[in-house]
Amino acid sequence: MPLPDTDAPGQPPLGEVGNAPERLAGRKNLLQLIQLRWLAVAGQLLTILTVDFLLGVDLPLVKMLTLLAALALFNVASHLRSRLSLPVGNGELFAGLLVDVGVLTGQLFYAGGITNPFIYLYLLQVAVGSVLLRPRYIWAVVAAASLGFVVLTRWHRPLPVPHLPHAVLSPQYIAGLLLCFLLTASLLVIFIGRISRNLRQRDASLAALRQRAAEEEHIVRMGLLATGAAHELGTPLATLSVILGDWARMAPFAGEPELREEIEEMQVQLQRCKTIVSGILMSAGRTRGEAPMETTLHAFLDDLVQHWRSTRPGNQLDYQRDGVPDVPLISDVALKQMIDNVLDNALDAAPSRPLRLDVGCNDDTLVLKVQDQGPGFAAPMLEFFGKPYQSSKDRPGSGMGLFLSVNVARMLGGHITARNRAEGGAEVTISLPLSALMPAEWTPNEHG
Repeated sequence: MPLPDTDAPGQPPLGEVGNAPERLAGRKNLLQLIQLRWLAVAGQLLTILTVDFLLGVDLPLVKMLTLLAALALFNVASHLRSRLSLPVGNGELFAGLLVDVGVLTGQLFYAGGITNPFIYLYLLQVAVGSVLLRPRYIWAVVAAASLGFVVLTRWHRPLPVPHLPHAVLSPQYIAGLLLCFLLTASLLVIFIGRISRNLRQRDASLAALRQRAAEEEHIVRMGLLATGAAHELGTPLATLSVILGDWARMAPFAGEPELREEIEEMQVQLQRCKTIVSGILMSAGRTRGEAPMETTLHAFLDDLVQHWRSTRPGNQLDYQRDGVPDVPLISDVALKQMIDNVLDNALDAAPSRPLRLDVGCNDDTLVLKVQDQGPGFAAPMLEFFGKPYQSSKDRPGSGMGLFLSVNVARMLGGHITARNRAEGGAEVTISLPLSALMPAEWTPNEHG
């Protein structure tokens, strides 16, 4: 069903769907701040009434309750604002915390300043800001709280406690109190920030593991489907091979050079299909007597390129192999298919232009670079490179080749990256540790 041209009421615009998690997190943070502020209003009201009426401390009730009413009204306005569909940014949360710091400073001004034990409620604002805000806003909250602390050391209304003389704090004590406040606030910001960052990294790692598990499950399902399809394709491919062999020997076809060449080309492509099917069955363990072969790295690369060239006639592949040690190697079907997939994708991007395959070694890592002269990767494809069904080809199943190649490289301990070249075209780099490709018993020291 086609999407409507206009956005549904109360829903974010279609172009902002990608920002939905950030919008939701901002609104939830605003609601948390509103709930915390209601607790602060209730706590301050209870404290003011208890101190004035039960403890007999003469407080300026009108002024302090006016500040409290202003804070309550601000919180009502914040609640109404939270019901709008507009995004909530760090600046808005920061402004709300500044209001909280300002009201707390006013309440403490009328209630003894730094002699009031509730002076350390400033640290609550710092802690909340450390969780909700970005670093520049967090340190701005620390600066605002520190400024309020410093102001209260100089200007405040003494707290008239019955039967107790007016407390006079020495400058040294006030300096030590301020230093303690700044140290505590800074440590809160640093360690809460580190803890929050560690939690975010843990969540990102868990999300990556879940994504990898889902991809591997997807690969298993694809493998079962591919194996079943390969098994079923064996009979029709064998039938086609017999028919083409008969045609090649028939006089009407044998006497026509063009028809004979086309039949030979069909036999080559049919043989390629049979090889692919055999490789799938071999990977699934259904071919008896077949196992990964032990060869050398040079022979494996040269044979792979020769086979690719012979099965893609008319396409030029510039193959360079420089500085690659000729170490023993286990030739595996999955390894061949991974490199073939990358070359095939480059061929699809620029069918009529030559490709380039550069093979080299970086320390103990085999590096294969496949370059084409096509239009390059679109930005979304680079962002989600190697994910299933990410392709510019408008046909079912597109993008699965690179998806499988990326996962094969990952299982071998390597990786595949892609970029667009400045001179045009794209470059896909396959990096594989040589230790994962060589026999387990082989060591460089023993074999030179």
